[in-house]
Amino acid sequence: MQIEKLQEQRNIESHIVRGLRLTDEDSITCVKQAVGAARIQIEALLSMGLPNSPMEDAQVKVTSGNFITAKPIGVIDGVDLVFTGEVRRVDTETMMRKLDNNEIVLLSPIGYSPTGEVFNLRATEVAMKVAISLGADKLLYFMSGGGLKDEKGEDIHQLMQQQAETMIKSSNLADSAHLQLSCGLRACNEGVKRVHFLQQDQEGSLLLELFSRDGVGTLLSTAPFDQIRIARIDDVGGILELIEPLEKEGILIRRSREKIEADIEAYTVLVRDGTVIACAALKVEEDNKYAELACLAVDKNYQESGKGDELFLKIEEQAIKKGVEKIFVLTTQTAHWFLEHDFIESDVDDLPVSKHAFYNYQRNSKVLIKTLV
Repeated sequence: MQIEKLQEQRNIESHIVRGLRLTDEDSITCVKQAVGAARIQIEALLSMGLPNSPMEDAQVKVTSGNFITAKPIGVIDGVDLVFTGEVRRVDTETMMRKLDNNEIVLLSPIGYSPTGEVFNLRATEVAMKVAISLGADKLLYFMSGGGLKDEKGEDIHQLMQQQAETMIKSSNLADSAHLQLSCGLRACNEGVKRVHFLQQDQEGSLLLELFSRDGVGTLLSTAPFDQIRIARIDDVGGILELIEPLEKEGILIRRSREKIEADIEAYTVLVRDGTVIACAALKVEEDNKYAELACLAVDKNYQESGKGDELFLKIEEQAIKKGVEKIFVLTTQTAHWFLEHDFIESDVDDLPVSKHAFYNYQRNSKVLIKTLV
């Protein structure tokens, strides 16, 4: 945008060839001026240290330089793009030394050739190439036009690689969104685990995306954001944190850390971004015909999003594979949820004999049973 304004002020006409800006002698002068002004402004903001402000006594070190070696794109459709270039090499080693020294490396859409020429680059592609070269965990893009939407016009919160490929081929994406999504997909294919697409006009979107569990943008990843798996010993802390409020309310009976650790192989967890947001235990009786579904808990922030349903379907699948014919639950306050999932209210006598002696009549839990086969 800054480059276009400078070109308009100087009556320099913009030419686009296959989505690329033709950068001639006059245009490259505008590019240098716009990039230089933006860089100086960013460095100035990062140098602030005013008293009684969040930046008080801050000493943020910022470095910029010739980290990007570029080459000319050349002639396309008979048109020489002159100083429009593409990334040839990223000086990863020098950048890593700066990062290890706790410096912020500030890059611009400018590249330099061994012959001393300056080339105008696409910022989107620079970000992709740098992320791949550094082996970055995350790459973030700011998108105009409200971000990525589905066919109903609703925000897309998560994309897998195959879904992104379909969008690129079939959707009527704006040119800028098409380029960002294509570069994000390539970054994923070359080792960057997650690419985030944020709405540039949403205030605080960067902080909300990075410091909240669900974020506010669209996440493109190589693996599902949510994962359902058998619990591991390092999940015990997350399980305890999840069930503690329900134990205090009397919805679940209290379970000690030692008890959960001893039974950890019976637990299945639903993990989002490394955090346990749902759990349940399937305890198969000795005859394998019955199994108890116990300790089903879902984080309060996800109870209306179907996470309990997802977890239960996985538990049910496990039970069928193990040859279980009936699943039973004992509950005091959530009977309606199980009734909605095809459980039938039953009596204590309908439980397996091994369970009769352990039934707590004082707690007076309802008995619900679901037949699987």
